[in-house]
Amino acid sequence: MVLRCGDSPVPLPLGEVTSFALPEVPEKDDFSEVVAQLKVVSVPRLIVVGTDAAFAAVLTRLMRLELLDVELAYVTENRSDATDAYKLSTGAKAARAALKGTTHVVPLIRDDAGIALVGAATITGPGGTEELVGEAYVDDNKLFSGTVPGVRIVPSPKLPGIRASVDRRSRWAGRRWLEGRAVQLGAPAAHLVRDGIPNPRDLKRSTFYRHDKTWLLVR
Repeated sequence: MVLRCGDSPVPLPLGEVTSFALPEVPEKDDFSEVVAQLKVVSVPRLIVVGTDAAFAAVLTRLMRLELLDVELAYVTENRSDATDAYKLSTGAKAARAALKGTTHVVPLIRDDAGIALVGAATITGPGGTEELVGEAYVDDNKLFSGTVPGVRIVPSPKLPGIRASVDRRSRWAGRRWLEGRAVQLGAPAAHLVRDGIPNPRDLKRSTFYRHDKTWLLVR
């Protein structure tokens, strides 16, 4: 089944597949009909056509409903954080992979608010316009302590499941990535953006970690 989120264009290879129209970033009540259809399909596969935010919203809903045995594919028109993280194609090539590709068991990365991460999370200072003051750890390894421009967190298709790095002050400086099972951050005030969606308010603490269950990615 194709979940067309917002006005995202549906590639031709998906034209004959059963389709559901959902908001650009679907919420809980938008999945009722989709979930009902999943229950009558022997090997359910959902193909999300939209943005990273839409893809994350669908994975979040599957996680909360304990439907992580549903195969999940992602089709987007342009490269994104999620296509980079999971080495996915775009456009018509992604559509063909969504139809004929195989499933891969991958770690599920979520945060302490119960929201799945598929592309990238960025954490900066208050309002997203100031530097970040605080400290962060990846498992037992210190990522930073003090003042930095920001932090970037991305999922990985292989264990331990999550990577994080500190934003550099110079665009020419390389990133130092730390890998682990969890990233924990504490700050007087931090602005969080998950897969392009800003958190409604600044946070003092944020944790991203590997869920105790995996999910099925089609590629």
